[in-house]
Amino acid sequence: MAKKRKFTFLVIGIILLIQGTPLLAEEVDRLKSIPQDQHVMDWRKERDEFFKTHERSPFTPKEKKNFKGLKYFPFDSKYVCYAEIERYIFHINNPRYYATFLTNKGTNKRYIRYGKVRFRLDGKDFTIEVYKSILSDSLFIPFKDETNGKETYEGGRYIDAEILPGYKMTLDFNMAYHPSCAYNEKFICALPLEENALDIEIDAGEKKFP
Repeated sequence: MAKKRKFTFLVIGIILLIQGTPLLAEEVDRLKSIPQDQHVMDWRKERDEFFKTHERSPFTPKEKKNFKGLKYFPFDSKYVCYAEIERYIFHINNPRYYATFLTNKGTNKRYIRYGKVRFRLDGKDFTIEVYKSILSDSLFIPFKDETNGKETYEGGRYIDAEILPGYKMTLDFNMAYHPSCAYNEKFICALPLEENALDIEIDAGEKKFP
């Protein structure tokens, strides 16, 4: 299953189902048949392949030639959270309908607010916002945490997620990844809003690349 997933521009990882429709039960069963740690390892292999071979890779031809793989924290099941998406139903004229992000280039980029997810980690309760692209039907979760500027990119990281029946989702920080601008300043990427700044170290997912 993981082998068949394709990458989209600027959002590398799990592709989310079109129009925010929850996955069919058969698709969920197939996903459950793959252990989560294996699912993460397969995704990381695909991401490495993208960086090494894809025309949209942020690496230069010379960097691709010498590339041996990105750096990650070891898989840790405590960073896998199963939760329900609390959906937002805003009218387009509602000021909350759009979330405006500052980019690394100083410009603005807008996303639609899709909902929020509550989860518990290390005995603390957290809430994280989920957004939808205006130009596509992909959902994504940009966030910051206490590892930024140390083990991870100072601008934060992203997570993609699939919508499961009942608007539930698997929030897996082991699949947190850096935007392309972390590797090549020519790329434009949205910087996470303060509302998704987590006051905890997320020792999972992608690390800084030497």
